[in-house]
Amino acid sequence: MSTHPALPRRLWANSAVRYLAVGGFCFLVDIGLLWLAHDVLGIPLAIATPVAFLASFAVTYTAQRLIAFSSEAKVAPSVARYTALVAFNTIATTGMVWGAAALGWPWIVGKVLAVVTTTVWNYFAYRYWVFATPEPRSTDV
Repeated sequence: MSTHPALPRRLWANSAVRYLAVGGFCFLVDIGLLWLAHDVLGIPLAIATPVAFLASFAVTYTAQRLIAFSSEAKVAPSVARYTALVAFNTIATTGMVWGAAALGWPWIVGKVLAVVTTTVWNYFAYRYWVFATPEPRSTDV
């Protein structure tokens, strides 16, 4: 059975595939920073979680904008929308990681739960809100 050479290109043409690939890379950056901050440096989980999450802000925004969505939306409004979404996600992520730890589960269980949950709603928020290219205005009178 031979691999069809067009298949990887067809898959990569799908924004959801690019979003998941970029998101996977950014997840590794985020979780690596959380591990470093909490497990290595001993920073409390309630502080380390949002610090690691926010530290990946620029990497995630840039990669999703350029690679996943090839957005032509204006930068300033998309950064403002992205920032609002990140604020919401930071609260949600911190709550899920803290909640898992409070239940006696390893913190990584809460982190994975947070990533799965935010991955779903972020795709739609990125596609239709954060990186959406505004519709051209009608010149009809």
